[in-house]
Amino acid sequence: MNTTSARPLRALGAAAAALLLTGLLAACGATGESGTAATATTSAPSDAASSSAAPSDSAAPSDGGETLAYAGRTGSTALELLLEADPSAEVTGEGENAYVTAIGGRAADDAKSEFWALSVDGEPAQVGAGTLETTDGQEITWTLETY
Repeated sequence: MNTTSARPLRALGAAAAALLLTGLLAACGATGESGTAATATTSAPSDAASSSAAPSDSAAPSDGGETLAYAGRTGSTALELLLEADPSAEVTGEGENAYVTAIGGRAADDAKSEFWALSVDGEPAQVGAGTLETTDGQEITWTLETY
């Protein structure tokens, strides 16, 4: 019987992906149309005592799941900013019908009843990412949650 767990390896892989994403954004300058840099913060669950991928203060997931947080920008939707912060994010549909299925290479698993939840300043979004117009100073957070 195998008594080892793959969880530490998954956490390490998620932390490495977060560092890679952060490095790519920094190297590319990740500037939007307004010329301001898009800054994203990611986190992943970890069994280790410390992790190099730390969540922002207000982006702590409620169930220990992965998160991605970034600042809102007046004139941009949450979906536009997500795709700037993580060009590899996977989305089905467009505009108001857009549904985010994967962020940072981590797909929500239907078999585990997972989904990527969108929140603004710590409150659940009332509209979808393709419709949600953000403003400067808002914190947009995606958290992998279960239903």
